[in-house]
Amino acid sequence: MLEMEDSIFTKEANEMGTASMTETLTAPIIVHSQHTTEDPTLTFAKDVLKGLNESPKRLSSVYFYDERGSQIFEKICDLDEYYLTRKETEILEKYASEIISDLPLNTHLVELGSGSSRKTRILLETALARFNLIRYSPIDVSAEILEKTSRNLTQRYAELQVEAIAGRYEFGIDHILQHSHGPNCIMWLGSSIGNLTRQEAAKFLVGIRQRMKKNDCLLLGIDLRKGPDILEPAYDDTRGVTADFNLNLLDRINGELGGQFSRDHFQHKAVYDVDEGRIEMYLVSDLDQDIKIENIDTSVSFEKGEHILTEYSYKYSHAEIKALADDSGFRLERQWLDESGWFSLNAFKPRNTMHEMHAL
Repeated sequence: MLEMEDSIFTKEANEMGTASMTETLTAPIIVHSQHTTEDPTLTFAKDVLKGLNESPKRLSSVYFYDERGSQIFEKICDLDEYYLTRKETEILEKYASEIISDLPLNTHLVELGSGSSRKTRILLETALARFNLIRYSPIDVSAEILEKTSRNLTQRYAELQVEAIAGRYEFGIDHILQHSHGPNCIMWLGSSIGNLTRQEAAKFLVGIRQRMKKNDCLLLGIDLRKGPDILEPAYDDTRGVTADFNLNLLDRINGELGGQFSRDHFQHKAVYDVDEGRIEMYLVSDLDQDIKIENIDTSVSFEKGEHILTEYSYKYSHAEIKALADDSGFRLERQWLDESGWFSLNAFKPRNTMHEMHAL
């Protein structure tokens, strides 16, 4: 990790202090790193061992985003077939002023899964024009990406103060909302909510709602249901960039766990289940094979044509978006669509009191 003269790093949540860091910043950048008692490589090993012994086999999409995976995903976002980034950017460019004008003055912007914050800059620039000085808290699992992005942003925008959290979403939200006394807008862009099942998505949003105050809001990107002719190419492009992204999971197992996977013996596959309303991504074995993973002292057998599930990406109808808001204690306050009506950006506002939320 690069050393930064204008950043402060802490390892544990209880070392962060009780004062609101977002209100008492002494430097333009503060990055907190989540302290965990378990080595992340050990967690990865346990999840790989568990997933490859399930039937059907599976690997969590959480592990797509190592350094190389994150770089490949940036390339995916620029593909013609991958409309999601383009459509969401269209919405942000057209409606950023309207979105920001709906927020209370000096709203603290909090982003889940911020990555490089490319699209977010549209909202940051609009907020800066309105608030003059703004607080931005990106939350991402990668401290390296957060540090690089935070430095770039503060060099570009002199009136921006960044308090970043390197860790899991729940950890980041807990800390930020606990120490922020003004209004907050939690932004979850890019339709990452689609990686959760519909039940998991509602449960996750309930957890966010329970941490929010009545003046807070949630800005949520959600991809809409469409036909396979549009969706499948978005996850299986002609240049093979998404295939590279998927196969990078095997490279990661090889590099970190001593695996002996060969890319040449697995194929990327993406299909759209119309009834479930979800893209399903797989790695498919080309032959019968036994693969050793030395660091976890195991061997995994594959039959020819056997699949490893690596990702679900759920798509929503308008009725399903409203149901998601209702089921998680929000109301759908506003919704913005791109011109084609393929993608949605949704403003969720807390609907119930905390007492009512605990009764859900």
